[in-house]
Amino acid sequence: MSQSQTQDDNSQNTLDPNWCSDALDLGLDYGMQTVAVRAGQHRTDEGEHSEPIFTTSSYVYQSAADAAAHFNGTKTGNVYSRHTNPSVRTFERRLAALEKGERAVATASGMGAILTMCLAYLKAGDHLLAANQLFGSSIGLFNNYVAKFGVEVSYVDCFDNEAWANAIQPNTKVIYCESPSNPLAQICDLGYLSQLCKANDILLVVDNCFATPALQRPLELGADVVIHSATKYLDGQGRVLGGALVGSDTLMQEAFTVVRSGGISMSPFNAWVFTKGLETLKLRMQAHCQNANQVAEFLVNHPNVSTVHFSGVSDHPAHELTGRQHHMKDGYGAIMGFEVKPSSNLDEKSAAWHVIDSTRMVSITNNLGDAKTTMTHPATTTHFRLTPEARAEAGVKDGLIRLSVGLEDVDDIIKDLARGLDSL
Repeated sequence: MSQSQTQDDNSQNTLDPNWCSDALDLGLDYGMQTVAVRAGQHRTDEGEHSEPIFTTSSYVYQSAADAAAHFNGTKTGNVYSRHTNPSVRTFERRLAALEKGERAVATASGMGAILTMCLAYLKAGDHLLAANQLFGSSIGLFNNYVAKFGVEVSYVDCFDNEAWANAIQPNTKVIYCESPSNPLAQICDLGYLSQLCKANDILLVVDNCFATPALQRPLELGADVVIHSATKYLDGQGRVLGGALVGSDTLMQEAFTVVRSGGISMSPFNAWVFTKGLETLKLRMQAHCQNANQVAEFLVNHPNVSTVHFSGVSDHPAHELTGRQHHMKDGYGAIMGFEVKPSSNLDEKSAAWHVIDSTRMVSITNNLGDAKTTMTHPATTTHFRLTPEARAEAGVKDGLIRLSVGLEDVDDIIKDLARGLDSL
């Protein structure tokens, strides 16, 4: 919000100065790294250089009339930290600036952001159309809870543009996809989906968790809302939980009302961690992508790997599309899936487990987007609650391993993966 939007004391809605002043004037068209380091901060009278953590649940007013003005909306400012908090607001401002959105709304987790999206933009009788290739918990939320309240849910292959068009119904209100997706890193044609949504008055919601604004800005490609699990790359070190939505002021006001009323709010400390994480996001993503490209090349050429799901591979069906949608050169992300071939004495699942269990450095965990390389077996972890049929539709096979390539020396990552692959 610019200084020009501040209203004086005689206006209908006066605005506290700390809701409008920013340490960086975004109107000067700074580069991404400058925005990541400086945007969104409001300095207090203490003149602090680094962003403070406002660990407060409530706020003090100058008078009874001042308190009443905050509560009845004639004065805009902090009311309660379930609603707003200065540390959370700094993170929201900075992320919105990086995504080129008007506003961001922070939530307690990535799944909290997806739930907020559902509650804000869907109602009984509506239709949610989603990609088959989604995080297992997202599918569980849609099928077990969103559908429970009268929202129809259906899925299509994220690659199949014709299937997207054919699956639209008169009551379709939201198209939801991950690009890249979890765990196979598939890519959706966001330009096509944007045109499809605009022609049918549908909201396009894109989970940008794997790419981050360092690689891709879906709003610039025509999306209406961007979703983040900030837990992943926005933090980058696996320290705290959080999520966010980014979009227009109008759409984010609906999301904010859900967060405020439902208590899906982010803690001030977590917001501070994410704000500091954003400072190095672009630099980290460059390093992640460089490592991932080399790891993918190793896997593609290994005789015990049947398939590598990573758009950075030159013959991947979405290689060219990713190059158009991702604005960082050679930036295909750092999440990939690879399928292990069965051996003479091991089936696909046992072979995949052998590769995982043979590592000495790589962390066996379901988290991703960490400085540390992590791996998991999706069929028995992140997607184990899905039916075998649903896993098959999502492409989650028993031999599949999901790899999140970290920031260690890339030769050490490759050596660790080779221990199990070479011994099959």
